[in-house]
Amino acid sequence: MSPLDSNERKILLRTARMVIEKAVEKGSFAGLGVDPGTGRLHEPAGVFVTLRRRGQLRGCIGQLDARMPLMTAVGFAAASSALEDPRFERVRPEEVGELTIEISVLTPFVEIAPEKVVPGTHGLVIQQGNRRGLLLPQVATEHGLSRERFLEETCAKAGLPRDAWRDATTHIFGFTAEVFSEAELNPLQK
Repeated sequence: MSPLDSNERKILLRTARMVIEKAVEKGSFAGLGVDPGTGRLHEPAGVFVTLRRRGQLRGCIGQLDARMPLMTAVGFAAASSALEDPRFERVRPEEVGELTIEISVLTPFVEIAPEKVVPGTHGLVIQQGNRRGLLLPQVATEHGLSRERFLEETCAKAGLPRDAWRDATTHIFGFTAEVFSEAELNPLQK
């Protein structure tokens, strides 16, 4: 998928915000229904929606596989980030106005050698057996991670030993992401 234009990004961010508002109000996203969009917004894509409140992570969930239209995937990921991230309590109605939404549209996963991983450019999926962990490209940048540390942190996210990336039975997949947020499109946004 070619990069999204400014209008497409705005549509996705507005959709995410609308879904979050309705899901938090209802306490569920069942029956919300998200318009699948047209053009590139209708193309299947993997996506993550990250929520921050006052600069702190408040939720982040995504759809790894490109099995639904981008617009629909953003809706599901947005509602899931607000209501189902197991690391956090559900977003409360009074918090919604303080949230900043970031969307990461993922490229397909490609097996990658550890020495080819470029922190800040690549996101990683590390899989061994039925354990799998994913870190978005921006995680390495935000935390100043070296290549080796990024591999280790992705292993830890999968519940594997930190050096599992060195094991021949471990599969390492790289991807890139088009990342955009309300803060970039509207600098006055919290």
